[in-house]
Amino acid sequence: MGELNYYMNNKFDIVIIGSGSGLMIMESALANGLRCALIEKSKFGGTCLTKGCIPSKMLVYPADIIREAQKSDRVGIEFCKPTIDWQKISARMWEQINYSIILEKNLKKNENLQVFNGTAEFTDRYTARVKLNDGGYSPEIQSKMFVIAAGARSLVPQIKNIEKTGYITSETFFGDDFPKKPWDSLIIVGGGAVSAEFAHIFSAFGTKVTIIEARPYIISTEEEEIRAFAEAEFKNNSIDVLPNSNIIDSKKSGTKKKLYVENTITNEITTVEADEILIASGIRPNSDTLHLENTDVKTDEKGWILTNEYLETTQSNVYALGDINGKYQFRHKANYEAEILIHNLFSNDTKKAAYYNAVPWAIFTHPQVAHVGITETQAKNLGKKYWVGKNYYSQIAGGVAMGITESSTDNGFVKIIVGEEKTILGAHIIGPHASILVQPFVYLMNANHKCHKQDIRKRNEISYPPLGSYMPINDSMIIHPSLNELTAWAISNINWAN
Repeated sequence: MGELNYYMNNKFDIVIIGSGSGLMIMESALANGLRCALIEKSKFGGTCLTKGCIPSKMLVYPADIIREAQKSDRVGIEFCKPTIDWQKISARMWEQINYSIILEKNLKKNENLQVFNGTAEFTDRYTARVKLNDGGYSPEIQSKMFVIAAGARSLVPQIKNIEKTGYITSETFFGDDFPKKPWDSLIIVGGGAVSAEFAHIFSAFGTKVTIIEARPYIISTEEEEIRAFAEAEFKNNSIDVLPNSNIIDSKKSGTKKKLYVENTITNEITTVEADEILIASGIRPNSDTLHLENTDVKTDEKGWILTNEYLETTQSNVYALGDINGKYQFRHKANYEAEILIHNLFSNDTKKAAYYNAVPWAIFTHPQVAHVGITETQAKNLGKKYWVGKNYYSQIAGGVAMGITESSTDNGFVKIIVGEEKTILGAHIIGPHASILVQPFVYLMNANHKCHKQDIRKRNEISYPPLGSYMPINDSMIIHPSLNELTAWAISNINWAN
């Protein structure tokens, strides 16, 4: 159906590049009777479903259980050393990833949607072709509207001989490079969120993990005290952290891979050896594959597509959302932007702007880390008048019940930064359930967000929502994937007919 349909008519009302958050735009476009084209070069569902947050959490949760079992004796329960069924763990993960196959099949059944498996390339301002995965190119397609949600990919730094040595990225890990069993040893290049999650996963499964980070510290997005706490707890879990490290060479020796690392403070050179090397040192946008030089769409010096508060690019009727616009790389942020764009494209109401004042972060490592807003250092640098409140898990009954004491190495804490008029500037948490504990602060930071509320039943605009309404939740980003979605998404299931 698809091929025949396409060759008869190569004009579309909207072309969507990328099947992550782009699917939300596509569904609304189809619901509004538009003829759509969807272009996807990889598995359908985007990074989050196929090579990111969802499959990684299928590995994080078993690792969490192992870590909890290791500390259970402090509350009077002892477990034997856990038996890891890697095949079962892997099968559960692949079941989630392979949902992309069902998704693709269902999409191709839609009569008003043309699906292309390949890479989009602009040939003119409103014309593109697809470099097909199975070879060759599609004929040119035209549209009066393009939505670019093409995402990003791992950034591989220039390391001498690294291609000969061999390495994996998060993309290849959730693909052909997925191990048949946990490695005995693993080197992770980079100390950000992806690194922290993989370090937790494999160290819990018994892998000897070494993190190599060029900066003086890991998870640089976090509050200074939280960075230090996380690094100390990593070391308690037998994860080696090598900060201030510059990789000067790499080599494969038999079945082992080696990195030669120079400490930028002492100039000392050490050799780190492991079964595998995971590159997790950042991401780069996929804009370089789109041939944007044939359009008026502009990028910054790193290739991130420039957008305004309405997700509009520098070319009329071309929009960009998700990872590729460079404004935070989270699925919940991309979902938020999709909702904004859906409103602006398919409703007759006042255009909405995207706000990034309360973007929540969560790192599903051990201990869990989460924050929203600015750090104390940022507050100082901005010249803000502020106050700090802090509380430790050991200082509340719930923490004591978990066996956490003042002397526990994992005695995490929450740090709240408050500005004038008691406004929340930032909330930072490290410890159990941090991703859940931070979410209420996201809602509070959006409580004064000025937006017009619509009466869903009457469909007419009314005044600002009253205190106690659910609108701050509606206007907030919900950390994905977290249990916060369970409560927040219940609002969208309200049955107004009753």
